[in-house]
Amino acid sequence: MNAPKWGGVATIKAPVGDILDFCAHHLDQGAHRLFIYLDDDNQDALRILSEHPKIRPVLTDESYWQRLGMKRRVKHQSRQFENARHAYGRAGDVDWLTHIDVDEFLWPLDRSLADQLADLPLECLCARIRPVEALAGGGDTTHFKGYSLRQPKRRNETARIYPTFGPHLNGGFLSHVAGKMIYRTGVEGLKVQIHNVFVGDEMNPGQRELDGIQLLHLHAKSWEDFIAAFRYRLEKGSYRSELKPNMPREEGGLSLHELFSMIHDEDGEDGLRAFYDEVCTATPALLERLRGHGHLHSHALNLPQTRSRHFPGQG
Repeated sequence: MNAPKWGGVATIKAPVGDILDFCAHHLDQGAHRLFIYLDDDNQDALRILSEHPKIRPVLTDESYWQRLGMKRRVKHQSRQFENARHAYGRAGDVDWLTHIDVDEFLWPLDRSLADQLADLPLECLCARIRPVEALAGGGDTTHFKGYSLRQPKRRNETARIYPTFGPHLNGGFLSHVAGKMIYRTGVEGLKVQIHNVFVGDEMNPGQRELDGIQLLHLHAKSWEDFIAAFRYRLEKGSYRSELKPNMPREEGGLSLHELFSMIHDEDGEDGLRAFYDEVCTATPALLERLRGHGHLHSHALNLPQTRSRHFPGQG
């Protein structure tokens, strides 16, 4: 039996170099097809990606949305849904498809993703890939923090690992802990959301956990990246006001929007920097605490070298 083929879909607004790093890494991991939806007028990326036989880039300009019979969605999450749906209809040459972001990198731990997918039973229509979140300051090796799946244990550990801000954080993460899904193609009525899929009214039919792979999330890989994206994320992204707090409000829970707004209002960027230093920086003390709880993961991504192999001359 042949190993299943898999592909990825992403809606991306990023510099050309970041796009090429994302594509090169996943081609290196065995992706058979990448559907890249460029969320701005990135002609340079379109030109380079169009020349690669395994990549299908789409410039999501006005004519693209007209072809879909709709206006461009205001929220980027809604544009992601529509683009993922469009890619699903084009994914006939892969058996599985995953919808991830430009700062997320699939990382098999021992066996290839294709081999892991081959082991899944036919009734499994989707599998969940859990994230680890990058810490700043690791040099050639990037350190990542993980978390416990069991909620009570996660909450207790998070308070110990991040003594100042941990009670307000889910596993110490600034981003999602739900991970992303990889799902079978050719399933009638399958619809993709950010962290789940639906077939009719059924959510994640036959879901399994893929324990042999991590989703490396470079959400805030440097202080400069964090503060540059802060305002957008606070208003429209992963820190927006509509998202719920990690623990009940009656127990003192704050959403990330409320926590960051409070820190910024009281102490400005200095307060945000103190938060970043405790929660997002690979200090010896944090690495030791993570290691003690089994939540330290360290990987050398080697993105420049990988990019040069798949896109010669674009280093």
